[in-house]
This record gives sequence, C-alpha cells and structure tokens, in this order.
Amino acid sequence: MIPISDNIRCRIKPVINYWLIGINVAVFLWELQLEFSGGLGYFVNSWGLIPAQISGAITNALFFNNSAAWIIVIWRAFSLFFAIFIHGSFSQILGNLLFLWVFGKTVENILGHGRYLGFYLAAGVMIGVVQVLAEPSLTVPLIGANGAIAAILGAYIMKFPKAKIDTILPLIILYIPIELPAFFYIFWWFVQQLFYGIGSLNIPPVGVNQSGVVFWGQVLGLLSGAAFMRLKR
Repeated sequence: MIPISDNIRCRIKPVINYWLIGINVAVFLWELQLEFSGGLGYFVNSWGLIPAQISGAITNALFFNNSAAWIIVIWRAFSLFFAIFIHGSFSQILGNLLFLWVFGKTVENILGHGRYLGFYLAAGVMIGVVQVLAEPSLTVPLIGANGAIAAILGAYIMKFPKAKIDTILPLIILYIPIELPAFFYIFWWFVQQLFYGIGSLNIPPVGVNQSGVVFWGQVLGLLSGAAFMRLKR
C-alpha cells in the first residue's frame, strides 16, 4: 500500500516539511556520490550514531578524568542529530519520505512551523539517546529518520484516528486507488520496515542498523508522538 494524501485540509503551507524532505534527499544524493567514490563508509561511520563511541567517550570523561574525552563526547553527541538525515537504502528513504509527505504536512498544520521542526528533531534525538542507553556497546551505525517519522505518525493518529488516507494498491500491472483509515498505517509502518534492506547502499565495514533496538526505538517514537499530541490538547 502506498499512501498518497489525506482528507485533512491544511491552513498553512508546510514549508518545514518541504525543507525536511529536501534535506533528506540532498544528503542521500551525497551518499550516492560517496558510494561511487568509495568514501561512504567513512562518512556514515563519522556522522552516524554509534552507541559504543558515545558511551565509551562518556566513560573516559567521567571515570578516568580524561578532559580530551569531553571533546569527543560533544563531537559524537552531534551524531544524534546528523544521523536523522542519513539513510542506508533506497527503500528506507523512499518509505520514510512518503510517510513524511503524507502525515508530516498535517502535523505541521497543527503545531505550526517552529514547533513542528522542534518536534521532529527532538523526537529523532530522543530516540537516539534511548538507543545509546539500551545498547551502549553497539559498534554498528544507527541511521535514518525512522524514529522521528514514527513520532509524527503517532501524533497524527492521536489527533485524527478516523482520517481517510488516499492509497494506491499496487498489483502486478495495475494500481488501484482506495481509501484506508489512518489507524491502519500504524500496522503498515512496521510491516514496511521488513523491506528496508532493498536497495541497500554499500556501507563498509559492517553495514548499518543491525540491532533489534532500532525496532523498539520506533515503537517508542510512535508512543511519544501520540503522548505529545495527547498532552497538547
């Protein structure tokens, strides 16, 4: 199922949503160029979220009185932000941006431009922090906007559980337009995660997102988005 749009009228132009989509696309195009030139592994391992690097730097700074480690802590902390805009496959970025396009514009309409941007970034960073705490020894980069977009989906469903989503059902040679309730996309969001390995980029040495904590981070994102919208009422 491919969501296309919803039936909620927006009062404002979702410019932040457009910018977020544009930045994600621009970064992914840069990744493709780096894959071609052989620099993608260095880029992702430098800017992706690697829990072991953050937890190790914090341990050195706090328990071994290593002042230089604080510089590493600050540097690696930026990866909590940058990792949101890095994706590891064509299917991951297409799936994420499709959900962002359909559900993000309506959430931006509810929150306004500034609060929507803050909500998106805060959700992504919060999920990253939880992933570090849950698996501090993980050496594989965690990347993607999945947690932030799961939070947007949670906020949307909490506000508009009965909204109708215009959807295309692809068959072998036909595309059938149908309407589905917004609540259905909670289920479909997690189903499509199973296909995010399709069109994977070559990211040496060990790939990305190879941890069960990624899934639970998205569950947390969904719940936190719903809780935020609930408290906003």
